[in-house]
Amino acid sequence: MTQRRPVVEALLEFQRRRPISFHVPGHKNGLLSGLPKELKAALIYDMTELEGLDDLHAPSSAIKEAEDLLADTYGSKKSYFLVNGSTAGNLAMIHATCGEGDRVIVQRNSHKSIFHALELVHVNPVYVSPEWDEATKSAGAVALSTIMTAIEEYPEAKAVVLTYPSYYGVASSELEAIIQYCHEYSMPVLVDEAHGAHLPAGDPFPVSALAYGADAVVQSAHKTLPAMTMGSYLHIAGELVNETMISKYLRIFQSSSPSYPIMASLDDARAYIQNYSVHDKRDFLEKRLYFLSSIRRIPSLEVVETDDPLKLLLRVENRGGFQLKAALEKTGVYVELADPFQVLLILPLSKPWHAYPYADIRSRIKEAVQGVRLLEKRAPSFRPAHPQLVTVPELSFEEVDLSVQEWVPYARAIGRISAAMVTPYPPGIPLVTAGEKWTVEKVEELSDYLGAGAEIQGEHRLSEKLVSVIPW
Repeated sequence: MTQRRPVVEALLEFQRRRPISFHVPGHKNGLLSGLPKELKAALIYDMTELEGLDDLHAPSSAIKEAEDLLADTYGSKKSYFLVNGSTAGNLAMIHATCGEGDRVIVQRNSHKSIFHALELVHVNPVYVSPEWDEATKSAGAVALSTIMTAIEEYPEAKAVVLTYPSYYGVASSELEAIIQYCHEYSMPVLVDEAHGAHLPAGDPFPVSALAYGADAVVQSAHKTLPAMTMGSYLHIAGELVNETMISKYLRIFQSSSPSYPIMASLDDARAYIQNYSVHDKRDFLEKRLYFLSSIRRIPSLEVVETDDPLKLLLRVENRGGFQLKAALEKTGVYVELADPFQVLLILPLSKPWHAYPYADIRSRIKEAVQGVRLLEKRAPSFRPAHPQLVTVPELSFEEVDLSVQEWVPYARAIGRISAAMVTPYPPGIPLVTAGEKWTVEKVEELSDYLGAGAEIQGEHRLSEKLVSVIPW
């Protein structure tokens, strides 16, 4: 345990010198900024690579010490600060591990940044579908048997890319066995653990993929720890991932002008979880239990716990998740996401001195539920498709890029090859990727999302009910 925060301390020490700026950024320590005073106050720490502040891309002092402390905290061989979000980490670990034309086994419900990385590298993906988790009504984890089938069919695969835990807090009970099996074939396991930066807090939280032996793990510190948005971590372990190549691609994908406030918040978030004590955790769990007990007494509200104590699902009988989300927002409560069934809350990983207004929140949730009950019934009709467990796209990313594309009504896209990714957001998991075929199930699922009021990202013209396909 250490209270050291090297980047934070370096910034504070630098400001004690009362520096005069003849360097970038152009706001000159906030002097020229027209931002509101609350935002402007932070600009004195928005620095560049000056003497005493180190360099993210060639760290030798404060940032190096902070990243070494990060590696100690998470038990990795090497850890990195990411200022361009987990997206940069996902791009870097896949580029560092895979080459053009390689087979790569990929969890089908990965985040869109994983698919973007695969497309940029021009790999040949093998998609493995997760099991449906009925408790959370979401795509859960990939089974060990599915991974074994994929490797048996494609033993030449160069890597396995997994997501753990899921956005909804579902943690695979077979992850350690999957990693061990992949290592028998010398296949590195790359894990998008965006929602797991807090897992070193220990039981009853899930075990981190790093502790299970994963070779590269990316975490969004800003999702569950007190880091600024875009602040993330990348960890590597073992010998199957090349540290030099990781560093190279992080220099490529990360800004050459990294944000010192984001780095300071990453340093602070690391110290926060490293010093998260048994007493802190006990206090959090007691407050959480009180909150759950109180909202479970709200009529018509169903409260669903997941594998991760930070995640909580709320449902209202015979109503959709998007209806509940809108009602909660009217009371000032903003949730992480909604889907056809429910809304997802991410609780604060608090310490005893943090006063979160759970009693007031309970009152607001009750008000929202009462409001939703007055709305027209909209029992979710959405049901999961039953896809093949192991699939490959009809066309490669390169073939898609070189193909002529046309717009068709999505209801007539069945059997056609998608020319683009279509992604309900959040959670950012593609419904279909470029090169995959539109099936009856996928079109029905898209229709359900649209009918429920979900936001759909990607290259589409769904306001005109059109999607892009390849005329094959």
